[in-house]
Amino acid sequence: MMIFNRKIVIFSILLVMLMLLSASSANYRGTGFSHDVPDNYYDSFSVEDIVSKYNESPYTSEKRAVCTHVVDGDTIYLDSGEKVRLVGVNTPEKGVTGYRASKGFVEKLCLNKEVGINVDDRKYRDKYGRTLAVVLVDGRNLNEMLLKEHLAEVMYIPPSEFSPYKWADTTQAEDVTAHNTTNTSIQAEKVDTPSSSGGYVGNVNSHKFHRASCEGVDKMSEKNKIYFQSRQEAIDNGYVGCKMCNP
Repeated sequence: MMIFNRKIVIFSILLVMLMLLSASSANYRGTGFSHDVPDNYYDSFSVEDIVSKYNESPYTSEKRAVCTHVVDGDTIYLDSGEKVRLVGVNTPEKGVTGYRASKGFVEKLCLNKEVGINVDDRKYRDKYGRTLAVVLVDGRNLNEMLLKEHLAEVMYIPPSEFSPYKWADTTQAEDVTAHNTTNTSIQAEKVDTPSSSGGYVGNVNSHKFHRASCEGVDKMSEKNKIYFQSRQEAIDNGYVGCKMCNP
């Protein structure tokens, strides 16, 4: 009888913990970021109206895919099943003021359309397994557009090859630029040590290639590595150069 009662007590405790966890998740508000852009603000704008305000992005589309689902303003799904988190930005969570406007903006530009993806060389995925990347719409940087339209806040989490403060045109851009310049100088001082299989190392997932000394190579798993004897060989095989080591 005592054992039976003990089981009931344990079950009750677990049930309460589960209820508390569910309530906590339902009330999750992320950073608490919100904005006052009306939910229907972009309804009367066409995609061309929006993208024409922005210059072509210097970032290239390393791969292209159709956006099949928009979770919120900073997370989308591709037809490959890949979940992409827009790097460097954060939009309101569901239930927070501004959520619908940010999500609607991304849906207008991306949903059921082909977009370009430029994966972050310094950190390919976040702790949830989402690909960290800049999303390109008609050659324009969607991450930047969200910031400039005041639909997102900067969320700079190093390491990252991208400097979102520049996209938002804030005063913090100078600090980030100085930080990146220092990192670039350090990388330039490194001496390449070609691997036994080739002087350049590519990543079969991101289709970027690196100098053998690049820190990005250290973070790759062996199964994702492909070796090239020359820079031209990598380019001829459809790989693009890493922006950290500039091979």
